[in-house]
Amino acid sequence: MNKPTLTVSSSPHLHAKTDTSSIMWSVSLALAPASLWGIYVFGLRSLLVLGVSILSAMLCEYLLGRMSKESTLWDGSAFLTGLLVGLNMSPSVPLFVPMIASLFAIFVAKWTFGGLGANWANPALAGRVFVFFSFTTPMSSFVTPKTLASAMPDAIASATPLGLTKTALAAGASGLDSAGLLSQAGYPATHLAQSLSSATGISAYSIDAFLGNVAGCIGEVSALALLIGGIYLLVRKIITWHIPVTYLLSFAVLSWLFGGIPQGRGMLSGSFFSSIFTGGLILGALFMATDYVTSPISHKGQIIYALGCGFFTFLFRYFGSMPEAVSVSILLMNVVTPTIDRYVVPRKFGDTKELRKKQKEAKV
Repeated sequence: MNKPTLTVSSSPHLHAKTDTSSIMWSVSLALAPASLWGIYVFGLRSLLVLGVSILSAMLCEYLLGRMSKESTLWDGSAFLTGLLVGLNMSPSVPLFVPMIASLFAIFVAKWTFGGLGANWANPALAGRVFVFFSFTTPMSSFVTPKTLASAMPDAIASATPLGLTKTALAAGASGLDSAGLLSQAGYPATHLAQSLSSATGISAYSIDAFLGNVAGCIGEVSALALLIGGIYLLVRKIITWHIPVTYLLSFAVLSWLFGGIPQGRGMLSGSFFSSIFTGGLILGALFMATDYVTSPISHKGQIIYALGCGFFTFLFRYFGSMPEAVSVSILLMNVVTPTIDRYVVPRKFGDTKELRKKQKEAKV
């Protein structure tokens, strides 16, 4: 008897070569440049923080997997969550803080809601925000990168550029842009940044923030290293441009339009480049806002979602009490994602204006 030439089966009929494991490990690989730079400028203490974060996340994943009889340890999701938690930590933070953050991320934000694919919020962000509000002082204390160690005064050794700017504004300083406020406070810049600033006209502080010569969390300080990883993800088509570009551009435009108001400089006088390169914005835009589970499905929905991220980040940074508000902003938009997916529905295959017009006329 001849076998049928046509096999009828249920969807899906097309299968991609990528799977969850390959995506997770690829994103972790893309974070390698930022991780290595953080270890270089902040020393081996930062490696210890990353190690504790990753091991805590994977141990929690293993124990919960044993209880539920699911083998999820090596799909890369727990490793990536722990890595992101560690990269969002200060190098000087007590080791119990990243441990608690990773445990909260895996147990509460991920497994309590059903595991990978069922979580409503990015687990790493949830863990980071939880410990930020629980241990605000150690989470807000930073160390001097080795590239500035010989030039940075002890008085501002634990301040990020954004934190120092916010403090100066709260003390009554006005009429100066971010670079002017940092210069007035004695925040140093590397010789390389000063040379490039003379040649390009871009602030030396913006150049140092781009290269990674500022105080901050382990993985957020080098915009260059993060962009290298982001380009890798774009080339691999693991992420698309819609969220990161919209997020960064919307925030930068709002900062330029209205960011000068708190500084007493009026509209159209805010900083453009330094606003992008500081505060973990690129880390959030490329590696956390683009999380498949907690971001919208359609490209139009992703643009709306990213616009919301940019707006809230701008609002909290310039007019709130949190100069580095990327994590909270993305979490807020994670909450809105189901609503965006509900009302921004992709057009069905074959659906055209002509077809809808004919269907409408047929009903009449």
